[in-house]
Amino acid sequence: MRNLCACVGLCLALVLAAPAIAAEPVNLNQASAEELTGLNGIGDVLAQRIIDYRDANGGFESVDQLAEVKGIGAKTLAELEDRVSIGH
Repeated sequence: MRNLCACVGLCLALVLAAPAIAAEPVNLNQASAEELTGLNGIGDVLAQRIIDYRDANGGFESVDQLAEVKGIGAKTLAELEDRVSIGH
């Protein structure tokens, strides 16, 4: 019985995690604040800074430009670079 509960719990966790794993990268040039805050490490303030940067600079030409947004350092950029895109 204990093994059955563990197996069911593991299966449930995998099913719930699947959409996050299979999700498309967030487009930095089109994402809403809500979409940006869905990224790990991006809160309301940082999401607004990304949007403000995008608006002020005519969008992002590369994901690496995120480093120009106040509050995004090398570590955060490394964590985000596979989960964001600039579109095209």
